[in-house]
Amino acid sequence: MMSTTLTDRKDARWYRQGWPWFLIALPAIAVIAGIATLVIAIRSWDGLVVDDYYKEGNAIVQTIERTTHARELGLSALVQVRSERLRVQLMARDRKDLPSGLIVTISHPTRTGLDQVLTFSGTDGVYEGDMKTLAAGRWLFQLEDESRVWRMNGAAYLPTETEIRMDPSSS
Repeated sequence: MMSTTLTDRKDARWYRQGWPWFLIALPAIAVIAGIATLVIAIRSWDGLVVDDYYKEGNAIVQTIERTTHARELGLSALVQVRSERLRVQLMARDRKDLPSGLIVTISHPTRTGLDQVLTFSGTDGVYEGDMKTLAAGRWLFQLEDESRVWRMNGAAYLPTETEIRMDPSSS
């Protein structure tokens, strides 16, 4: 039986050991993650901070008034989403309240770069037109007349919900 003493043993070089690499990897991963976070923060702007809170508050009050006006007119809508096509069927208590043109705003709750504002013309409350394909997820839909007197809002989870019913009298 052969035994080795401490003087006979040859140590492996530090770079052939596992522990130094493990200890170097931890701060290196933190630096890489920090750089990735910085790149994401610089490239994307969330736009969630509002500078003028008073002006924003007034806009909210006007929005409520426009929804109330849609309720007073007895408006309701059925929005149908089909891949690259959108169809809106608008109903009113009095047919004379149906506009000749309709502004449809499609918004993603967190990614403003995907938002679309579409203008459709129609007859007898039916408005139809093309749009860009919407990605899967939650989408917000807003209908307004061209003079922006009234407004209705709705939401859908695409691709499972392809029909959105908007009725301001129920909200």
